[in-house]
Amino acid sequence: MLSLFSIASAFAQTPSRTVEGVVVDSTGLGLKGVSVRLVSSLDSMTTSTNKDGFYTFTNVQGKNLHITYSMLGFQIVSRSVSANPFINQQFIPQVTMQTQTTLIPEVRVVRVIPIIERGDTIQFNLKGFDIPPNSLLEAALRQLPGFQVLRDGTTFYNGEPIKGVKVDGKLFFGGDLLTATQNLPSNFVRQIEVINDYGELAAAKGIKDTKPEKIINIVLEDDKKQIIFGNATAGAGTLDRYIASLGINRYDNGRQLSIIGSMNNTNTNLFSFGSPDGSNSRSADLTDVGDFSDQADGLNRVSNFNLSFVDTIGSRMSISGVYNYQNKQNKTEGSSLMTSSYSDYKINKRENFFSKTDDNIHRLQLNFKAKFKNNDELSIRPELGYSYGVNRIFKESALSNRKIRDVGHRQDTTNSSTPTATLEMIYSKHFEKKGRRLVGLFKYNYQSTTKDDFILENFISYDSTTTEPTIRRFQQRQYVDSKNDMSGINASISYVEPFFENSLLEVKHDMEINRIEARRLVYDPLSLDGGLVDSLGLDYAYEFKSFKTGLNYQYEPNKRFRVNMDFTVQPVMLQGRVQGDTTLYDYDNVNLVPSTTIRYKFKNDYEVLFSYLGMTIQPNFLHISPVRNTTNSRNIIVGNPSLKAEFSNKFAASLSKFIPNRMQYFQTDFSYTFISNKIVGSKFSLANETIQQTTFENTDGYYELKWGYQFDSPIFNDDFSLNILGNLDYYNNLSFVNHEQSTTKQLLYNQNLQLRYNWSEYFESVFNTNYFLNRAVYDLPYKNEIAAHSFLLSLAGRGYINDQWMLGAEMSQKFYDGYVRELSDVNPTIINTYVQYSFLKNRLATVRLQCNDLMDQNKNVGVLTEYVGNDVFESRNNRLGRYFMLSLNLRLQSFPKKQR
Repeated sequence: MLSLFSIASAFAQTPSRTVEGVVVDSTGLGLKGVSVRLVSSLDSMTTSTNKDGFYTFTNVQGKNLHITYSMLGFQIVSRSVSANPFINQQFIPQVTMQTQTTLIPEVRVVRVIPIIERGDTIQFNLKGFDIPPNSLLEAALRQLPGFQVLRDGTTFYNGEPIKGVKVDGKLFFGGDLLTATQNLPSNFVRQIEVINDYGELAAAKGIKDTKPEKIINIVLEDDKKQIIFGNATAGAGTLDRYIASLGINRYDNGRQLSIIGSMNNTNTNLFSFGSPDGSNSRSADLTDVGDFSDQADGLNRVSNFNLSFVDTIGSRMSISGVYNYQNKQNKTEGSSLMTSSYSDYKINKRENFFSKTDDNIHRLQLNFKAKFKNNDELSIRPELGYSYGVNRIFKESALSNRKIRDVGHRQDTTNSSTPTATLEMIYSKHFEKKGRRLVGLFKYNYQSTTKDDFILENFISYDSTTTEPTIRRFQQRQYVDSKNDMSGINASISYVEPFFENSLLEVKHDMEINRIEARRLVYDPLSLDGGLVDSLGLDYAYEFKSFKTGLNYQYEPNKRFRVNMDFTVQPVMLQGRVQGDTTLYDYDNVNLVPSTTIRYKFKNDYEVLFSYLGMTIQPNFLHISPVRNTTNSRNIIVGNPSLKAEFSNKFAASLSKFIPNRMQYFQTDFSYTFISNKIVGSKFSLANETIQQTTFENTDGYYELKWGYQFDSPIFNDDFSLNILGNLDYYNNLSFVNHEQSTTKQLLYNQNLQLRYNWSEYFESVFNTNYFLNRAVYDLPYKNEIAAHSFLLSLAGRGYINDQWMLGAEMSQKFYDGYVRELSDVNPTIINTYVQYSFLKNRLATVRLQCNDLMDQNKNVGVLTEYVGNDVFESRNNRLGRYFMLSLNLRLQSFPKKQR
């Protein structure tokens, strides 16, 4: 009876069981993410399939089961099954889902995600921004948060300059940024990617141990990958101003050909090739933001020609190349004042000067890349250059100390030519084991500079040091024939091995050898025989050798954290010898060079970076040339062949936060650098003279502190944006004055604020304000403090009256204070205006009437100030003033018929 009761009780209970199954598509592959719903009289459960299509329900109580399978794009499937009471695990027969096409109502995309962050890449989707219609890429970049584009085309992103450009991952226009931004229409572009580029060698090794540079990659629209486009511009204006340019570009799915030429005398440049700072003689920086004055000193006539191409050879090799020619003629006139302070007197040097230069630069660069069948990679990049030019300068000088006054002039005509050659090769050996690499680098560079200088100096000296004042005349005429040959070899080999999980260990050896041979022959045409001045001649050979052997460890477990630790032993050797002299100048040292970089990212939008870098800096030839250089009789230079190499220690920290969905960015940076054996100037004055002599010494105690920040954010709405940036730099500069060490403490402070308002696609405006302080305190020959200030206010706007007419105006007001009054007694008001009319189909043609510098106050505002040692130097140079110009621009575009 008990047994029968137990069996009956067992049947009476509701058993718990597991139900499993699999869902596949019509090809039999498992479907991931299918929504599965189970319903019975006792159950209601939901789950989804895994990556293989399997699903599981546990603790199922009911007997009659109804299961539904649903997924977007597939037909809904239902199954009804009865549970077996004698098993606790039941398998449902395989379910196959068929695709389903459903016509849904029209969906309008009202907003494109404007910014997406992907590690070392930040992507800007141009459709998420109000880009001016029919604009070039340069105008589009001005609308993107974080970008700053100066008047000369120099482009910054979050305070860092953009160094290169690619299109769809390949070099574009030879990598020259100005050529791309000032020729490519913005409506061809779908995305702009800002990339942290660690260099080709770091990419080959897989170790990010170098400081990245910012480059941009342009992603074209899908229907613009086979295009022919270009620009033709011609304009004429008052004061014989003119501008003309023509560019034709062909792009065919990565294959490129570009031919661009231009000429103008409006201080405009389409290329940055041939000039390390872009197109002007002064380096552009963010203090120029919002200054609508022309930043180029003097009046320039610039002609450019550029030819570039990208192509493939077979399926495993690509080739790209660029040839660039630039002719730049410059006329600059101005005035300067330099005060050199000594313990009991000052030497004041006032000059009015005029210079005329005619420079020509040729540059040819090729780039071969090959990937072999075994996946080894080879990169070869040869480059040839040739520059030549004439520089004529005339200076009227007045020098005075306590009782001596020299008045005279100096003429200097220089003819120079410089051929250059560079060859760089990188080979990366492939191994089956992931991460294992063998990478070799070889680089050779050569430069030879030949100069012919014709120098004439005439001075009258009024000497009142004695009871009876005396008048002396000084005349010097020199012909200087000089030639400097510089060659260098840099070779390295690195073996990279995966080291535990997520780690790489690099064993490396690096060799660098630089050699300089200099010859200078000085002739005196005023001598009776017009012969050689042996005491001023030079024949000197100098060699610098560095050998590095070290280890580099990188640990990167995920995209958020990376640490690099490097330790290198570096023997350094410097040797120099003067021909005919038995003395050998040499210096040997062994540097232990550690370096570390730690990067950590919080929640994908907040990043901190800490780094330390040690580096050896060799003296240049000016520092070590042991023979007196008297080509400037008032400032004699004598090098010091016993100089040691500098060693720099830099500690840096960075904090940044980026919120793409709010288009907000904040970054702050701090760095501290101190240099051992710092090479500094050592200057002394000759007794009872206005003549000074400069040599060079090694010393310790130099350091610099730098702090900066930047904040970008929309305010109120996306049409109103705010950009704030600032930096504070402090330098503890050292020098020697009359053989005593002098310290100059210099503070540079810059603060900039920009407000941009885009009312609609037909109107935009921008307001800028900038404050700059240059303050210096030096202690020898006595404690003195100097502070120079500048303050800028600017406003610009433009609007479309209709689809064809546009008006624009920009104004900046700058104030100077603390400079020498006669040099900076000018607070320029710069007003530029223009009106333009667009016509033809798609508004491909534009006529523009513009006025630059309506108040004609730009022409004398090239103010420059420098504090070095016991010298305070200030100058003011001429610049381009008011002119009117009428110009015609025609955009050229051609697409394949299937893309129309």
